Amino acid sequence: MSRIGKNPISVPDGVKVDLNGQTISATGPKGSLNLKLVDEVEVSLDNGKIVVRPREGMKGAFNMWGMQRTLINNLVIGVQSGFSKVLEIVGVGYRAQLQGKELVLNLGFSHEIKYAFPDSIKIEVEGQNKITVSGSDKQVVGQVAAEI
Repeated sequence: MSRIGKNPISVPDGVKVDLNGQTISATGPKGSLNLKLVDEVEVSLDNGKIVVRPREGMKGAFNMWGMQRTLINNLVIGVQSGFSKVLEIVGVGYRAQLQGKELVLNLGFSHEIKYAFPDSIKIEVEGQNKITVSGSDKQVVGQVAAEI
């Protein structure tokens, strides 16, 4: 029995969730996201709560149950409040700045490092060494922060 999977996900006010087969879509103030679920779980929407259950008779259903519930929860949280990561550049003379849709980093090389980030991501630079990466998709925010 999954301790994570058995907890229902409450849908907050301002977030609209649609279930179409194995695809779940959420729309909120921060945008809209959708997720294709694996066949081993079944999802139902009851009274403002999303309930994820393993499918009977499917091998590996209990293995996927908790992970799929967490992905749906991240989907709902992302469209409501979003996710952010704060990066700090440490080093003498190291600095960052935004130029349009590119993050320009001066990290002691003979050239600048230019990083073009996706449209779904918002990057802010405080001072010269603090970078905030934010967006509605937790996976994309983490990936962009890791690449920087």
